Amino acid sequence: MHIDDDLEKLLNNLPFFIYQYLNSHSNKEKLVEIVLDLGRRPEARFTTGPEYLSQKVISWQDIDYITKRISKFSGENRAGIERTLHRISCIRNRQFLINGLTCRVGRAVFGTISIIRDLLESGKSILILGKPGVGKTTIIREIARVFSDELEKRVIIIDTSNEIAGDSDVPHTGIGRARRMQVPKTELQHKIMLEAVENHMPQVIVIDEISTELEALAARTIAEKGVQLVGTTHGNCLDNLIKNPSLSDLIGGIQYVTISDEEAKRRGTQKSILERKSYPAFQLAIEVNNLHSWTIHENVENSVDLILRNNFYTSQVRCRKKNEKLIIKYKKLQKEFLSKNPQFLNKEMVSIYKNWFNVYKNNEFTSLNVTTIPLIIYPYSLSKNLIREILVKLGDKVILTTQIKQANLIIGLKKHLRQNFRLKNLANKQNIPIYTINQRSIYQVMRLLQFFIS
Repeated sequence: MHIDDDLEKLLNNLPFFIYQYLNSHSNKEKLVEIVLDLGRRPEARFTTGPEYLSQKVISWQDIDYITKRISKFSGENRAGIERTLHRISCIRNRQFLINGLTCRVGRAVFGTISIIRDLLESGKSILILGKPGVGKTTIIREIARVFSDELEKRVIIIDTSNEIAGDSDVPHTGIGRARRMQVPKTELQHKIMLEAVENHMPQVIVIDEISTELEALAARTIAEKGVQLVGTTHGNCLDNLIKNPSLSDLIGGIQYVTISDEEAKRRGTQKSILERKSYPAFQLAIEVNNLHSWTIHENVENSVDLILRNNFYTSQVRCRKKNEKLIIKYKKLQKEFLSKNPQFLNKEMVSIYKNWFNVYKNNEFTSLNVTTIPLIIYPYSLSKNLIREILVKLGDKVILTTQIKQANLIIGLKKHLRQNFRLKNLANKQNIPIYTINQRSIYQVMRLLQFFIS
């Protein structure tokens, strides 16, 4: 990874005693932000922890020295430095005088999204979740550059606080050929989002920090117009987004519905339950745990449905090691889970992946080594009790899927399969063998599966 941080331009705007200390600091490439509060010692925060910069306390003159050398503060109390990504935020007293500054280092990290490069080419809208300071803005800046320079798409960035492309009329080179639309006021962000679609014909729109109901509604409108979205929002995981009423529309919205007595009994729930309201605006969600570990939800629709039913849901975890080796793994379903949670099969069965992948990366994905090849079965017209029994007995040796294209075997009742010409044609096109059983017998199914496994 190549890092462009223009750190010298930030340090040049600080009082000399702070500049002198930081400029010779051995760990300055890990600097996150500098905190300057009136009457307190200046403090630097590194990725390794905080550290005081001097015994001298900050005075009014020190704060005045910095504010005169940077751009004017906006209505959100943020300012920047020309042609850089650094952000200076201020704290004001009751008389609106500045008595504190937070100088945050902005870095363009080239190569940071190699971990999800394959997902960008899927054409799906991507939502990035993470707590403040985890690097979401750095990620979408690099995504915008890859889309515009390498995939040659028309990209518009909605840059509300000038964090993505810098505090200047000329955008930072870190965004590549992508174009940037600035937002005069935060409350106008949703209008600029819609204006970008109507006036500039983008293929991809990049939005940082979707935080209001109006912005979530604008994102849904843009998605329904066929434009690919890349956005970020605060939240550690999908559960946080479901519980946030103003942002839940990004993943389809949540509503209470009343079901019949029979359905409630079958599901083992109350009559009033939570369900997804509509299709999500973002089809793919990424939870940024840290810079080197990301959790991927490849199908947001399925993940949200299963979370609302308190069921197990599969998610992919991608980790990058120090030697640039990328490990991709899927969460495993334990054997005891089905016997303890029979409601898992109340919905149509979901794909359960249990393999571990090792992907070796140079400039792109070059090889994919699968350590085990399980039997992936598409069951047709088999009862849920029968399927549950199969999973409990065979465990990790068998995977059930609802996607025919993922299967390498189809098993079903002979009398039902005989009438399903559509399934037969699809199986023929995909070269997937079909095996039939005469009756719903666990003995017949187990013998057939054990034959293939052995």
